[in-house]
Amino acid sequence: MFATILTNRAVVAVGGEEARSFLDRLLTNSLAGVSPQRACHAALLTPQGKMVAEAIVSEIAAEEGGGFLLDVARSQVDELVAKLGLYRLRAKVTVAEVGGEAVVVALWGEGAPGTLSHAVADPRLPALGYRAVIDREGAEDALIDAGATLEDERAFHRHRIALGVPEPGLDYVLSETFPHEADMDQLAGIDFRKGCFIGQEVVARMQHRGTARTRVVPVVAADGGFLPEGGLPVLAGEKTVGTMGSAVEGRGLALLRLDRVADALAAGLPLVCGGVHLTPVKPDWATFAFPGEG
Repeated sequence: MFATILTNRAVVAVGGEEARSFLDRLLTNSLAGVSPQRACHAALLTPQGKMVAEAIVSEIAAEEGGGFLLDVARSQVDELVAKLGLYRLRAKVTVAEVGGEAVVVALWGEGAPGTLSHAVADPRLPALGYRAVIDREGAEDALIDAGATLEDERAFHRHRIALGVPEPGLDYVLSETFPHEADMDQLAGIDFRKGCFIGQEVVARMQHRGTARTRVVPVVAADGGFLPEGGLPVLAGEKTVGTMGSAVEGRGLALLRLDRVADALAAGLPLVCGGVHLTPVKPDWATFAFPGEG
């Protein structure tokens, strides 16, 4: 098993006797099944359906104080805390950034982190492995004691990119992205059967009408070489069809308008980014229509 401390992630704690119902009213996923042993993947949206934050939500055991931990992109912590504070009104909840005393850890590979407290299966894909929020002090020793081999963050990003799993800030801009575009409907991030949540009408419309034409998908360099840096436009002829996201060596992710990519492939136009020809690859977990399919 491999492990890395994710420096681009931070933790927001939501406590109080109404914490579960408070989050359940706001987030895209249901917290009914969340426990100290089981996390969920969810997002907080604007009323227009765009993403404020994406999170892996886990519960703190009652004997340890109770409440919930939201593992989120570090760049979104301040806005998330502010938004949750705005929605709190008279609810009996507390909202605070955990700060520097805790770190987010990703673990993947063979085995399970049996001796590591607070480790839960990554709710997006079983192949992603586990996530944990642990004390910063002694974090590396705790991971080694759990039987993990320490790796740098590049190794984890290589792993998630190979699986086709996007990350906010690296593969899409939260404030500009609908959850379908970030594949949250495919990666267990939305409960379409739960009660209302912020932005639900937009999300439900995209789901039932099948209007999500833009998605983050894996891409590879057609010549097997290295991919360009993130943020560069992906072109088909003179038309922009997407934006390059994160990449490690010859594998990457890109936010693409799939209908325009399909048109380009049908016309024999290559996808080019930074002078590199790209080939989109459908991830194993995807159920949406993909360019080139019948």
